Amino acid sequence: MMYGALRISEDVIRQNAGALLKFQDSKYAKSGVEQITTFNELGFSGVNKKPDGWYFPHDINEVAIILEIKAYEPNSNLDQNLPQLQEYINITRSKYNQVIGILYNGNEAIIYKNDKFYREDSELFSKDYYLKLFTQSSIDKPKIYSCTKSINDNLHINFGINNLKHRMIFTACALVADRKGANLAGLKGRDFATLQSEIIKTLESSYSEQKALNLKLDIIKEQFNLISFNYTKNQKAIDGFIDDVIAISGYIKTDAWNGEDVMGIFFNEFTRYKGKSEAGQVFTPDHITSLMYRIANVSYKDKILDACCGSGAFLVKAMNNMINEVGGNFNESAVKIIQNDRLFGIEFDKELFALACANMLIHKDGKTNLTHDDARSEAACEWIKSKNITKVLMNPPYENKFGCLKIVKNVLDNVEDGAICAFLLPSNKLEVGKKQVSKWLKKHSLLKIIKLPKEIFARMKGANETSIFIFKAHEPQGNKEIFGCYIKEDGLETVKNQGCHDLKGKWQELEDYWVDVIYKQSGDESCQWIKPSESLQYKVPEPKFEITEQDLKKVVLDYMLFENGIDKKEFEKTILDSVLYGSEINLDDDEIKIKV
Repeated sequence: MMYGALRISEDVIRQNAGALLKFQDSKYAKSGVEQITTFNELGFSGVNKKPDGWYFPHDINEVAIILEIKAYEPNSNLDQNLPQLQEYINITRSKYNQVIGILYNGNEAIIYKNDKFYREDSELFSKDYYLKLFTQSSIDKPKIYSCTKSINDNLHINFGINNLKHRMIFTACALVADRKGANLAGLKGRDFATLQSEIIKTLESSYSEQKALNLKLDIIKEQFNLISFNYTKNQKAIDGFIDDVIAISGYIKTDAWNGEDVMGIFFNEFTRYKGKSEAGQVFTPDHITSLMYRIANVSYKDKILDACCGSGAFLVKAMNNMINEVGGNFNESAVKIIQNDRLFGIEFDKELFALACANMLIHKDGKTNLTHDDARSEAACEWIKSKNITKVLMNPPYENKFGCLKIVKNVLDNVEDGAICAFLLPSNKLEVGKKQVSKWLKKHSLLKIIKLPKEIFARMKGANETSIFIFKAHEPQGNKEIFGCYIKEDGLETVKNQGCHDLKGKWQELEDYWVDVIYKQSGDESCQWIKPSESLQYKVPEPKFEITEQDLKKVVLDYMLFENGIDKKEFEKTILDSVLYGSEINLDDDEIKIKV
């Protein structure tokens, strides 16, 4: 609920919040909103402070929610009330390990997970949304990579599809068919032509008559029909392919699937030995798409653009997060708005465009606004301008020959005033192009630079050290300094033949930590403020100079040898002789004397 210029009391906002959160006592939890019940009465012995709202499960291993309400005051700063919310979170954590804290004034909500900032919102959702922030499970990526490797090997070796993107397109279309109701399991034992026919038939029947959707279908069909096969008579290979596709589709259907980029997973496997793609794309790891969504403070109300969308990783992640924010797929009207009016992508490479379309279809969305165009072109600029974009999430091609900086400029110039734009780029990209970028900063602001771990793209040949650059469009830089920080590790580990995975479950905690640091712009020793006139990249601090006692002794010995005109190698040989043969060493001004 949005309020105007009038003050709104805590009582009114509290009651509205209770209705939005659906705080009611149940057999599972104590829950309510008021300001007369103490923590002591709610089971926290000796604590007489009175919360505004609470959700306290009877099972202390479940997630608890604590609500702090403030009156709505025009132009007030809600952040100044965070200490009280944090105090109530700490009280709740004395009993519960997992606590969501919410500070709300009817106009904005600040959400905490335990002691870390999670996000800002302009409204409240049902408690079920907040409970899932802790309870979301993760998919078994090693198993998906195993299925993907099996598919890749099968298509490459047994069917002879040599073009890696064609292998991806064929697999993606089969996944779309399964997701759209094709009975692939019933095709086991049938010939290859029947499998092909069923995939295309299901694709065609799944589309509406809208012109934009027919364009996507035409391009997917065009690319599908370009795939050449050396051999299609291996029935075991056909049946194995079907089994693997059904297995991956089953993972996508589960609640554990959090918008992971299917095409990205395929690309990581299918290009394991080729590194970067021919068109200069470096596909964005899923945990980085999640981080960028959060630090750009994207919500379901935003209109999101990826002008070099590749396989659609950012759009898939955004769609999934936005649908969760409105309560999930049961909220059909809100989901349709997200799919029809909130997600926009441009892709130049026709094969990748087909993959992006398929990726969205796999995730049950045929309505996202994707266009096959060149983000460097004037036509693309006009298309962007017409969409009223409020947030940008992008990982453009890095090389100058693909127009990296021109693409970034085109995006900044054509999004809405105040749009927050997050670009994943080589760490030195803006510094190298400083003359050009300095002109941008007369019109736009560079707010933050987040340097990422060196290992992020280590598996890809020629990939650079990268940073996330966050701009605010149509607000001149002036003398504003740029906040910078350095995420030195992401906790992922390389699994042989299965890519990089969060084997020890470190990333979510790290993500929460860094979102908190980046929101507060403090809290980590890597934080720094950068003068745009001096640098446009994060400056890694020089390591502190340290010298050990052993180092000092070595320097002194080297100096003594030098002063005495003694050759260092001869001295080392003499030492060795003394150890081996029991010689005594005398050092004088002229020579080394050995007594045996």
